[in-house]
Amino acid sequence: MWMRLAALAAFAFVPGAHAQGTAPAATSPPVALTLDDALARVAQYHPELRLVDAQRPVWEARRDAAGLRPPLTLGVDLENALGTGGNRGFKATELTVTLAGVLERGGKLDARRAVAQANIDSLAPQRETARLDLMAEVARRYLAVTDARQQLSIAQTDIEQRRRAVAAARLRLQAGASPESVLFTAQAMLAQAELDRDRARQMDQSARMALSALWKQRDPGFDLVTGDPMQLPALQDFAALADELQRTPELAVLAGERRIRQAQVQLARTAARPDFNWQVGVRNSRDSRDSAFVAGFSLPLGSVARAAPEIRAAEAELALNSVERDARALQLYATLAEAHGRYLTSRLEVARMASDVLPQLKRAENAAEKAWRAGAISYMEWAQLQAMRIDARQRQREAAIAAQTALIEIQRLTGQGMLAAGDTPTPSHVSTEDRR
Repeated sequence: MWMRLAALAAFAFVPGAHAQGTAPAATSPPVALTLDDALARVAQYHPELRLVDAQRPVWEARRDAAGLRPPLTLGVDLENALGTGGNRGFKATELTVTLAGVLERGGKLDARRAVAQANIDSLAPQRETARLDLMAEVARRYLAVTDARQQLSIAQTDIEQRRRAVAAARLRLQAGASPESVLFTAQAMLAQAELDRDRARQMDQSARMALSALWKQRDPGFDLVTGDPMQLPALQDFAALADELQRTPELAVLAGERRIRQAQVQLARTAARPDFNWQVGVRNSRDSRDSAFVAGFSLPLGSVARAAPEIRAAEAELALNSVERDARALQLYATLAEAHGRYLTSRLEVARMASDVLPQLKRAENAAEKAWRAGAISYMEWAQLQAMRIDARQRQREAAIAAQTALIEIQRLTGQGMLAAGDTPTPSHVSTEDRR
């Protein structure tokens, strides 16, 4: 597929504490989770995907009920019984047994079936919409995990350079080349970097728990995630993506609702043709011991006038569906345009930061370290370059996350699959900049 979600880098946590004088305890290898694995688990266990399927038996039962014809009615009438005079007791009783029914006109049976079947047919796009929304949520939570791992990677880099600064400041203090305040400042900056690392670890734990909750698992059960956030694919032309919107499940849901409303209009129109109520039976007179055939029918009047308001309401709802579809299509187009532009802008920023900004800052920071050790510049100049390098990496990370978020939204809008690219776990302390 031309477009895939790039998962972010991960880090392996291996317990290292063991009792003194004893052999180190055996540790199990870290468990890696790909985005495909997460999607498969959610598809298997999340109840929201089964919710639409659970509605099918309901509508199938209603379709079966809609296909039933009006029932026949068996009636018994007893007349001239328990009266006075000649009608005393049951001497002059007349007993009539009838069979009555309704003859539907105007295609009411087929119209009811059409409404029920249209509701069943609308379940498929509803399920697909629910699936895409859920898969997008999985991708976003997976992205939150990889974002925390990326922040941890940046914090580890910051800690390494701050430790070098603390070691160099201590040596210069011992040599009498710099005041004690420089050492204290370097130690404070190291403490801030360690705080960023601890905060990233806590964010990672929370993000992993939020992700595993989607498949009803309290313990995340995985240590690694896969992929590289900086691998951002080139998108199709915007016009091609806009064409994909015509096949998005969200518009298919509205198309299904239109078919339902069309069937409801037809059902409302059938009410304008009245139904025949018929009745046949046999009447027996106990007095004369004679029997006779009886029959009758009735036809309600004014059906056209009574059906007119329901027909107008059904036609108005059908016309409203067209307006809803146009409004939704415009909203989807605007959202796609915004996500497409955000992706291109963020992708450009990630690339330029990697090719132009970060290499220059790394060389400048290395040169500043040598100059400070030689006493050519102040410590604050070196510390400022260290901070600029970390800020640039944070900016690149934020741009990559923004691009990945926009990519998820584009995939959700166009109905593209959420698939992970690059399933080889990468330790998070190896950054894009360090790998170069």
